[in-house]
Amino acid sequence: MQIAIVGLAGSGKTTVFNTLTRGHAETGGYGALTLNVGVVKVPDARLDRLAEIYRPKKVVQADVTYVDLPAPPPSSEGHVGTEELPAEHLARLRESDALLHVVRAFEDPSVPHADGAVDAARDLERLDLEFILADLSMVDRRLERLGSSGRHGTPAEREANEREEVVLRRLKTELEAGRPIRDAGLSADEAKAVRGFRFLTEKPVLVLLNVGEAEIESAPALVARIRDAYDHRQAMVDFLSAKIEMELGELDAADADTFMEELGIAESGLERVIRLSYELLGLISFLTAGPDEVRAWPIPNGSTAVDAAGAIHSDLAKGFIRAETVAYEDLLQLGSTAEARKAGRLRSEGKTYRVADGDVLEILFSR
Repeated sequence: MQIAIVGLAGSGKTTVFNTLTRGHAETGGYGALTLNVGVVKVPDARLDRLAEIYRPKKVVQADVTYVDLPAPPPSSEGHVGTEELPAEHLARLRESDALLHVVRAFEDPSVPHADGAVDAARDLERLDLEFILADLSMVDRRLERLGSSGRHGTPAEREANEREEVVLRRLKTELEAGRPIRDAGLSADEAKAVRGFRFLTEKPVLVLLNVGEAEIESAPALVARIRDAYDHRQAMVDFLSAKIEMELGELDAADADTFMEELGIAESGLERVIRLSYELLGLISFLTAGPDEVRAWPIPNGSTAVDAAGAIHSDLAKGFIRAETVAYEDLLQLGSTAEARKAGRLRSEGKTYRVADGDVLEILFSR
Protein backbone atom coordinates (compact mmCIF):
# COMPACT_ATOMS: atom_id res chain seq x y z
CA MET A 1 0.00 0.00 0.00
CA GLN A 2 1.36 3.41 -0.99
CA ILE A 3 -0.13 6.64 0.29
CA ALA A 4 0.80 10.05 -1.09
CA ILE A 5 1.02 12.88 1.44
CA VAL A 6 -0.15 16.09 -0.22
CA GLY A 7 -0.87 19.59 0.98
CA LEU A 8 -0.26 23.24 0.26
CA ALA A 9 3.07 24.80 1.16
CA GLY A 10 3.23 25.53 4.88
CA SER A 11 0.58 22.94 5.79
CA GLY A 12 3.09 20.84 7.74
CA LYS A 13 2.86 17.81 5.47
CA THR A 14 6.59 17.03 5.75
CA THR A 15 6.29 17.22 9.54
CA VAL A 16 3.42 14.72 9.24
CA PHE A 17 5.67 12.56 7.06
CA ASN A 18 8.39 12.67 9.72
CA THR A 19 5.80 11.84 12.37
CA LEU A 20 4.58 8.75 10.54
CA THR A 21 7.96 7.47 9.39
CA ARG A 22 10.05 8.66 12.36
CA GLY A 23 12.12 10.32 9.66
CA HIS A 24 14.14 13.52 9.62
CA ALA A 25 13.23 15.04 6.27
CA GLU A 26 13.95 18.76 6.12
CA THR A 27 10.90 20.88 6.88
CA GLY A 28 10.15 24.50 6.14
CA GLY A 29 11.01 24.27 2.44
CA TYR A 30 7.78 26.04 1.44
CA GLY A 31 7.21 24.24 -1.79
CA ALA A 32 10.69 22.87 -2.51
CA LEU A 33 10.66 20.07 -5.06
CA THR A 34 12.04 17.46 -2.65
CA LEU A 35 10.36 14.04 -2.67
CA ASN A 36 10.56 12.01 0.55
CA VAL A 37 9.78 8.30 0.75
CA GLY A 38 9.46 6.22 3.92
CA VAL A 39 8.21 2.74 4.78
CA VAL A 40 6.28 2.24 8.01
CA LYS A 41 5.68 -1.07 9.74
CA VAL A 42 2.02 -1.45 10.70
CA PRO A 43 1.63 -1.89 14.47
CA ASP A 44 -0.23 -5.14 15.23
CA ALA A 45 -0.17 -6.50 18.78
CA ARG A 46 -1.57 -9.82 17.52
CA LEU A 47 1.79 -10.62 15.93
CA ASP A 48 3.57 -10.25 19.27
CA ARG A 49 1.13 -12.60 20.97
CA LEU A 50 1.43 -15.19 18.22
CA ALA A 51 5.22 -14.91 18.42
CA GLU A 52 4.99 -15.87 22.10
CA ILE A 53 3.17 -19.06 21.07
CA TYR A 54 5.22 -20.10 18.02
CA ARG A 55 8.67 -18.65 18.82
CA PRO A 56 9.28 -18.02 15.09
CA LYS A 57 12.58 -17.19 13.45
CA LYS A 58 11.11 -13.87 12.34
CA VAL A 59 8.04 -11.67 12.68
CA VAL A 60 6.96 -9.74 9.58
CA GLN A 61 4.58 -6.81 9.93
CA ALA A 62 2.57 -5.39 7.06
CA ASP A 63 3.98 -2.11 5.79
CA VAL A 64 2.81 1.15 4.28
CA THR A 65 4.89 3.35 1.99
CA TYR A 66 4.37 7.07 2.50
CA VAL A 67 5.46 9.50 -0.20
CA ASP A 68 5.75 13.16 0.77
CA LEU A 69 5.20 15.22 -2.37
CA PRO A 70 5.75 18.94 -2.96
CA ALA A 71 2.74 21.16 -3.44
CA PRO A 72 1.98 21.77 -7.12
CA PRO A 73 2.28 25.34 -8.40
CA PRO A 74 -1.11 27.01 -8.84
CA SER A 75 -2.79 26.54 -12.19
CA SER A 76 -3.42 29.46 -14.49
CA GLU A 77 -4.86 29.85 -17.95
CA GLY A 78 -2.85 27.76 -20.36
CA HIS A 79 -1.20 25.41 -17.88
CA VAL A 80 -2.13 22.96 -15.12
CA GLY A 81 0.00 23.28 -11.99
CA THR A 82 0.06 19.58 -11.10
CA GLU A 83 1.41 18.70 -14.54
CA GLU A 84 4.40 20.97 -13.93
CA LEU A 85 5.66 18.66 -11.18
CA PRO A 86 8.70 16.55 -12.14
CA ALA A 87 7.72 13.37 -13.98
CA GLU A 88 8.81 11.14 -11.09
CA HIS A 89 6.70 13.12 -8.62
CA LEU A 90 3.60 13.01 -10.79
CA ALA A 91 4.07 9.27 -11.40
CA ARG A 92 4.33 8.65 -7.64
CA LEU A 93 1.18 10.67 -7.10
CA ARG A 94 -0.81 8.78 -9.72
CA GLU A 95 0.50 5.37 -8.60
CA SER A 96 -0.56 5.88 -4.99
CA ASP A 97 -3.50 3.93 -3.59
CA ALA A 98 -4.82 6.88 -1.58
CA LEU A 99 -4.11 10.49 -0.71
CA LEU A 100 -3.37 11.84 2.76
CA HIS A 101 -4.28 15.50 2.40
CA VAL A 102 -2.66 17.57 5.16
CA VAL A 103 -4.49 20.85 5.78
CA ARG A 104 -3.11 23.58 8.00
CA ALA A 105 -5.31 24.27 11.03
CA PHE A 106 -2.69 25.65 13.44
CA GLU A 107 -1.91 29.24 14.36
CA ASP A 108 1.77 30.14 14.54
CA PRO A 109 2.93 33.77 14.14
CA SER A 110 6.45 32.54 13.37
CA VAL A 111 5.06 30.66 10.34
CA PRO A 112 2.68 33.15 8.69
CA HIS A 113 0.10 31.79 6.28
CA ALA A 114 0.64 32.91 2.69
CA ASP A 115 -2.94 34.25 2.59
CA GLY A 116 -2.64 36.08 5.88
CA ALA A 117 -5.08 33.91 7.81
CA VAL A 118 -5.57 30.22 8.54
CA ASP A 119 -8.67 28.81 6.85
CA ALA A 120 -8.74 25.01 6.61
CA ALA A 121 -11.85 24.83 4.42
CA ARG A 122 -10.37 27.28 1.89
CA ASP A 123 -7.03 25.46 1.69
CA LEU A 124 -8.74 22.09 1.34
CA GLU A 125 -10.82 23.36 -1.55
CA ARG A 126 -7.82 24.96 -3.23
CA LEU A 127 -5.75 21.79 -3.57
CA ASP A 128 -8.84 19.76 -4.48
CA LEU A 129 -9.38 22.17 -7.35
CA GLU A 130 -5.82 21.61 -8.58
CA PHE A 131 -6.46 17.87 -8.73
CA ILE A 132 -9.79 18.40 -10.52
CA LEU A 133 -8.03 20.56 -13.13
CA ALA A 134 -5.33 17.90 -13.58
CA ASP A 135 -7.93 15.19 -14.21
CA LEU A 136 -9.97 17.42 -16.51
CA SER A 137 -6.88 18.17 -18.59
CA MET A 138 -6.20 14.45 -18.98
CA VAL A 139 -9.83 13.76 -19.93
CA ASP A 140 -9.81 16.53 -22.54
CA ARG A 141 -6.59 15.27 -24.13
CA ARG A 142 -7.88 11.72 -24.32
CA LEU A 143 -11.23 12.78 -25.80
CA GLU A 144 -9.40 14.79 -28.45
CA ARG A 145 -7.29 11.75 -29.30
CA LEU A 146 -10.34 9.51 -29.48
CA GLY A 147 -12.03 12.00 -31.76
CA SER A 148 -9.16 11.88 -34.26
CA SER A 149 -7.96 8.27 -34.09
CA GLY A 150 -10.49 6.38 -32.00
CA ARG A 151 -12.67 5.58 -35.01
CA HIS A 152 -9.93 3.39 -36.54
CA GLY A 153 -8.84 -0.14 -35.71
CA THR A 154 -10.69 -3.42 -35.48
CA PRO A 155 -14.41 -3.55 -34.63
CA ALA A 156 -13.49 -4.63 -31.10
CA GLU A 157 -11.07 -1.72 -30.70
CA ARG A 158 -13.64 0.76 -32.00
CA GLU A 159 -16.25 -0.62 -29.61
CA ALA A 160 -13.84 -0.29 -26.66
CA ASN A 161 -13.01 3.28 -27.68
CA GLU A 162 -16.71 4.14 -27.85
CA ARG A 163 -17.31 2.76 -24.35
CA GLU A 164 -14.35 4.70 -23.04
CA GLU A 165 -15.55 7.90 -24.69
CA VAL A 166 -18.98 7.60 -23.07
CA VAL A 167 -17.40 7.27 -19.62
CA LEU A 168 -14.94 10.11 -20.22
CA ARG A 169 -17.69 12.49 -21.35
CA ARG A 170 -19.58 11.68 -18.17
CA LEU A 171 -16.48 12.37 -16.09
CA LYS A 172 -15.86 15.62 -17.95
CA THR A 173 -19.30 16.82 -16.89
CA GLU A 174 -18.60 15.92 -13.26
CA LEU A 175 -15.18 17.58 -13.21
CA GLU A 176 -16.40 20.75 -14.91
CA ALA A 177 -19.00 20.99 -12.16
CA GLY A 178 -16.20 20.83 -9.58
CA ARG A 179 -16.99 17.30 -8.42
CA PRO A 180 -14.27 14.66 -7.90
CA ILE A 181 -14.45 11.43 -9.88
CA ARG A 182 -14.87 9.39 -6.69
CA ASP A 183 -18.35 10.95 -6.41
CA ALA A 184 -19.40 9.79 -9.89
CA GLY A 185 -20.45 6.32 -8.73
CA LEU A 186 -18.83 4.48 -11.62
CA SER A 187 -19.91 0.91 -12.21
CA ALA A 188 -17.29 -1.83 -12.23
CA ASP A 189 -17.26 -1.82 -16.04
CA GLU A 190 -17.00 1.97 -16.24
CA ALA A 191 -14.17 2.05 -13.71
CA LYS A 192 -12.35 -0.66 -15.66
CA ALA A 193 -12.63 1.37 -18.88
CA VAL A 194 -10.68 4.28 -17.36
CA ARG A 195 -8.52 2.46 -14.80
CA GLY A 196 -5.29 3.13 -16.68
CA PHE A 197 -5.58 6.91 -16.24
CA ARG A 198 -5.15 6.73 -12.45
CA PHE A 199 -7.17 9.89 -11.95
CA LEU A 200 -6.22 11.87 -8.85
CA THR A 201 -9.78 12.69 -7.77
CA GLU A 202 -10.76 9.04 -8.06
CA LYS A 203 -8.41 8.09 -5.21
CA PRO A 204 -9.74 7.72 -1.66
CA VAL A 205 -8.62 10.64 0.50
CA LEU A 206 -7.93 11.06 4.20
CA VAL A 207 -8.07 14.74 5.10
CA LEU A 208 -5.84 15.35 8.11
CA LEU A 209 -6.26 18.70 9.84
CA ASN A 210 -2.88 19.65 11.29
CA VAL A 211 -3.56 21.44 14.57
CA GLY A 212 -1.29 22.93 17.21
CA GLU A 213 -1.32 22.24 20.93
CA ALA A 214 -3.58 25.26 21.47
CA GLU A 215 -6.17 23.79 19.09
CA ILE A 216 -6.28 20.23 20.51
CA GLU A 217 -9.45 20.80 22.56
CA SER A 218 -11.32 22.53 19.73
CA ALA A 219 -10.09 20.11 17.04
CA PRO A 220 -13.07 17.66 17.24
CA ALA A 221 -15.50 20.52 16.57
CA LEU A 222 -13.40 21.67 13.59
CA VAL A 223 -13.29 18.11 12.25
CA ALA A 224 -17.09 17.87 12.53
CA ARG A 225 -17.56 21.17 10.69
CA ILE A 226 -15.17 20.26 7.86
CA ARG A 227 -16.58 16.73 7.61
CA ASP A 228 -20.15 18.03 7.26
CA ALA A 229 -19.10 20.35 4.43
CA TYR A 230 -16.79 17.81 2.76
CA ASP A 231 -19.55 15.48 1.65
CA HIS A 232 -17.67 13.20 -0.73
CA ARG A 233 -17.45 9.46 -1.25
CA GLN A 234 -14.38 7.56 -0.08
CA ALA A 235 -13.28 10.52 2.02
CA MET A 236 -12.53 10.78 5.73
CA VAL A 237 -11.64 13.76 7.92
CA ASP A 238 -9.64 13.67 11.15
CA PHE A 239 -6.99 15.70 12.94
CA LEU A 240 -3.45 15.32 14.18
CA SER A 241 -0.92 17.62 15.78
CA ALA A 242 2.22 16.83 13.80
CA LYS A 243 4.40 18.94 16.09
CA ILE A 244 3.21 17.14 19.23
CA GLU A 245 3.51 13.74 17.55
CA MET A 246 7.11 14.48 16.60
CA GLU A 247 7.85 15.39 20.21
CA LEU A 248 6.22 12.14 21.35
CA GLY A 249 8.41 10.19 18.95
CA GLU A 250 11.51 11.51 20.70
CA LEU A 251 10.40 10.24 24.14
CA ASP A 252 10.69 6.78 25.62
CA ALA A 253 7.49 4.75 25.92
CA ALA A 254 6.74 5.63 29.56
CA ASP A 255 7.27 9.37 29.10
CA ALA A 256 5.28 9.34 25.87
CA ASP A 257 2.33 7.65 27.63
CA THR A 258 2.43 10.27 30.38
CA PHE A 259 2.59 13.13 27.88
CA MET A 260 -0.32 11.68 25.88
CA GLU A 261 -2.38 11.31 29.05
CA GLU A 262 -1.72 14.93 30.02
CA LEU A 263 -2.86 16.11 26.58
CA GLY A 264 -5.85 13.77 26.46
CA ILE A 265 -4.49 11.83 23.46
CA ALA A 266 -5.68 8.22 23.59
CA GLU A 267 -3.96 6.89 20.47
CA SER A 268 -0.69 7.79 18.77
CA GLY A 269 -0.94 9.63 15.47
CA LEU A 270 0.84 6.81 13.66
CA GLU A 271 -1.61 4.18 14.89
CA ARG A 272 -4.64 6.35 14.17
CA VAL A 273 -3.56 7.34 10.66
CA ILE A 274 -2.77 3.73 9.72
CA ARG A 275 -6.07 2.52 11.20
CA LEU A 276 -7.97 5.17 9.26
CA SER A 277 -6.00 4.36 6.09
CA TYR A 278 -6.97 0.70 6.36
CA GLU A 279 -10.59 1.68 6.94
CA LEU A 280 -10.54 4.13 4.02
CA LEU A 281 -9.15 1.50 1.64
CA GLY A 282 -11.35 -1.27 3.01
CA LEU A 283 -8.42 -3.42 4.14
CA ILE A 284 -8.20 -6.15 6.76
CA SER A 285 -5.29 -8.38 7.78
CA PHE A 286 -5.14 -12.15 7.93
CA LEU A 287 -2.27 -13.84 9.72
CA THR A 288 0.03 -16.78 9.13
CA ALA A 289 1.91 -18.41 12.00
CA GLY A 290 4.50 -21.13 12.40
CA PRO A 291 8.03 -21.82 13.63
CA ASP A 292 9.58 -20.07 10.63
CA GLU A 293 7.50 -16.92 10.48
CA VAL A 294 4.59 -15.03 11.98
CA ARG A 295 3.22 -12.51 9.50
CA ALA A 296 0.35 -10.12 8.76
CA TRP A 297 -1.06 -9.91 5.23
CA PRO A 298 -3.32 -6.98 4.23
CA ILE A 299 -6.13 -7.80 1.80
CA PRO A 300 -9.37 -6.06 0.76
CA ASN A 301 -12.30 -6.76 3.07
CA GLY A 302 -14.49 -9.41 1.42
CA SER A 303 -11.55 -11.32 -0.08
CA THR A 304 -11.88 -15.08 -0.40
CA ALA A 305 -9.53 -17.78 0.82
CA VAL A 306 -8.08 -18.15 -2.67
CA ASP A 307 -7.51 -14.37 -2.80
CA ALA A 308 -5.62 -14.67 0.48
CA ALA A 309 -3.56 -17.52 -0.97
CA GLY A 310 -2.69 -15.33 -3.95
CA ALA A 311 -1.57 -12.52 -1.61
CA ILE A 312 1.06 -14.91 -0.26
CA HIS A 313 2.12 -16.30 -3.65
CA SER A 314 0.40 -16.83 -6.99
CA ASP A 315 1.36 -20.54 -6.92
CA LEU A 316 -0.72 -21.03 -3.77
CA ALA A 317 -3.77 -19.59 -5.50
CA LYS A 318 -3.26 -21.72 -8.62
CA GLY A 319 -2.86 -24.96 -6.66
CA PHE A 320 -5.31 -24.10 -3.87
CA ILE A 321 -6.86 -27.10 -2.13
CA ARG A 322 -8.20 -25.64 1.12
CA ALA A 323 -7.41 -23.22 3.93
CA GLU A 324 -7.00 -24.41 7.50
CA THR A 325 -8.54 -21.51 9.44
CA VAL A 326 -8.77 -20.50 13.07
CA ALA A 327 -9.80 -17.17 14.55
CA TYR A 328 -6.97 -15.30 16.29
CA GLU A 329 -8.94 -15.08 19.56
CA ASP A 330 -9.55 -18.85 19.58
CA LEU A 331 -5.90 -19.61 18.86
CA LEU A 332 -4.81 -17.27 21.63
CA GLN A 333 -7.22 -18.85 24.10
CA LEU A 334 -6.32 -22.45 23.22
CA GLY A 335 -2.59 -21.90 22.86
CA SER A 336 -1.76 -23.92 19.74
CA THR A 337 -3.07 -25.11 16.40
CA ALA A 338 -3.21 -28.67 17.76
CA GLU A 339 -5.42 -27.62 20.67
CA ALA A 340 -7.61 -25.59 18.31
CA ARG A 341 -8.06 -28.72 16.18
CA LYS A 342 -8.99 -30.82 19.23
CA ALA A 343 -11.52 -28.22 20.32
CA GLY A 344 -13.09 -28.09 16.86
CA ARG A 345 -12.10 -24.45 16.35
CA LEU A 346 -9.81 -25.18 13.42
CA ARG A 347 -11.88 -25.31 10.24
CA SER A 348 -11.24 -26.41 6.67
CA GLU A 349 -12.50 -23.77 4.26
CA GLY A 350 -12.77 -23.78 0.47
CA LYS A 351 -12.05 -21.23 -2.23
CA THR A 352 -15.15 -19.13 -1.64
CA TYR A 353 -14.69 -18.67 2.11
CA ARG A 354 -14.63 -14.96 2.97
CA VAL A 355 -11.64 -14.24 5.15
CA ALA A 356 -12.25 -12.32 8.38
CA ASP A 357 -9.87 -9.85 9.99
CA GLY A 358 -7.53 -11.76 12.28
CA ASP A 359 -8.08 -15.17 10.71
CA VAL A 360 -4.96 -17.32 11.07
CA LEU A 361 -4.62 -19.30 7.85
CA GLU A 362 -2.56 -22.20 6.59
CA ILE A 363 -2.97 -22.68 2.84
CA LEU A 364 -2.84 -26.25 1.56
CA PHE A 365 -2.07 -26.49 -2.16
CA SER A 366 -0.90 -28.88 -4.84
CA ARG A 367 2.49 -28.24 -6.39
